[in-house]
Amino acid sequence: MRYRRHRIYFTNEQKAEIWDRWQRGESMSSIGRGFDRDSSSIYPLISRTGGIRPLDRKRSRLSLTLIEREIISRGVATCQSIRAIAKELCRSASTVSREISRNGGSDQYRAVDAESKAWVRALRPKLCKLAGNTFLQRVISNKLTIHWSPEQIAGWLKLKYPNEETNQVSHETIYRSLFVQARGVLKKELLQYLRSKRTMRRPKHSSLKHARLGQIKDAISISERPACVEDRAVPGHWEGDLIAGSNNSYIATLVERHTRYVMLAKVSGKDTKSVISALIKQAHKLPRELYKSLTWDRGKELADHKRFTLATDIDVYFCDPRSPWQRGSNENTNRLLRQYFPKGTDLSEHTQAHLNKVARQLNERPRKTLQFETPAERFNACVALTG
Repeated sequence: MRYRRHRIYFTNEQKAEIWDRWQRGESMSSIGRGFDRDSSSIYPLISRTGGIRPLDRKRSRLSLTLIEREIISRGVATCQSIRAIAKELCRSASTVSREISRNGGSDQYRAVDAESKAWVRALRPKLCKLAGNTFLQRVISNKLTIHWSPEQIAGWLKLKYPNEETNQVSHETIYRSLFVQARGVLKKELLQYLRSKRTMRRPKHSSLKHARLGQIKDAISISERPACVEDRAVPGHWEGDLIAGSNNSYIATLVERHTRYVMLAKVSGKDTKSVISALIKQAHKLPRELYKSLTWDRGKELADHKRFTLATDIDVYFCDPRSPWQRGSNENTNRLLRQYFPKGTDLSEHTQAHLNKVARQLNERPRKTLQFETPAERFNACVALTG
């Protein structure tokens, strides 16, 4: 005999708890264990709205309640007049008359059925701002295809159209239009251009990145780095790291702290000789005033940091063990780069010309932390000052 699985239903209280736990960053597996269920029973509830918690429905204070409908039902059954029922409810006679008429008349009126129908009729979804603005739809779609994030698009629109509210939209509206396809505004295919390729929105606290750091001889601690580097007041101080691919392939990533300007360098391997040589080559492309220090983690690829300093006159500082946030700009940039260089792909296939193209695209995106100016604009202004 074939086993038939029973459908799992959650109460409103259970649904609220599921959303609470999802928003705290718990995985579906963890949430499912809390209800003695598999993650497959949690997924339909979360995915239905693209991982975005739906707003709780609230009844208008002017609406009839189930208790009032019970009174109407009893009044109809005992043949009371509409005015008599209305007087008992302290409602107008027209309110009671419409309630009875829209629910089958005196012969068919039932309180529970009327309550259920009223709740359904109250569903009047308001069209989102993008639904009636084809211009915004087209602009947002175009920007997404060149890998702008929804937040960058929203900030750019405010700068571009400061006095035209109809041509501005929040990044949350863009995300909702992408993840909640029932809105029918932005095509589902645009999801592939987001930083991550997820099909639903994840809470920002859903994951933590851990770093493995090695020992570096004669390393200068980040605690000895000048205060002017810490507050980003002066340009010329960089953060660096490697991103890894398959077949022991790597790319060196560099971010300028003041402007968030990005440079990428092709490296032939993770050994310190290859990495240091690539970093020296990149350093010689910039004016001395715009490359004063480099902050790196304790990966052994920079074990020969003294050779780098001797060749470039650039100070190298190393983060504390297990403290990747001390290179926050670089960590964030590496996450953005995964859109172009997914994990598990062979990074050695990319030429330096292609890396320069990717870096240029990142540098020409508006950044929230720069008041939606681009890193290229900020960096070019610094170059002009040094010239």
